[in-house]
Amino acid sequence: MSGTLIALAVIFTELSLIAFGGGNSVLPEMQRRVVEVQHWVTADEFSALFALAQAAPGPNMMIVPLIGWHVAGISGLLVSSIAKFLPSSLIAAFAVTLWDRFRDRPWRSVVQAGLVPVTAGLVAASAAVITVASVHSWLLAAITGVTGGLAAFTRAHPVALLGLGALMGLAFGGF
Repeated sequence: MSGTLIALAVIFTELSLIAFGGGNSVLPEMQRRVVEVQHWVTADEFSALFALAQAAPGPNMMIVPLIGWHVAGISGLLVSSIAKFLPSSLIAAFAVTLWDRFRDRPWRSVVQAGLVPVTAGLVAASAAVITVASVHSWLLAAITGVTGGLAAFTRAHPVALLGLGALMGLAFGGF
């Protein structure tokens, strides 16, 4: 196994094990490791891969196989996908079994309530990382602010917001 595939396996296994609150909670660390530490992609490429992954149907962590493919072709896609999805899936299956076993315990609702702000903070950090990597002008900042506000305060579908952002970029910036 090549050094690159080993690095992909190690990085995405680690990210899998710390992805508390969903896959997007590790986006800041993923971006740091892939862009700043390994230099496999630039910040702009990471943002583009993330946007492509979010627009595609399927799990919200489709960025993982895209990075693997970009770095090491089909082998990278397979290694990164297995490393990211298998460990957390096994842990989740175990946790659900335990969680169900203790369904009548009063502490369960307290734990759930405590996890909500943790998860929200991790997702907000992910949004901040992607925004900083993607916004390079006042126009992009305005488009990001408008679509982010609509996402936060309406029930608009994310794909519709993605399309709206693209149309605003074309209309006002001619990208």
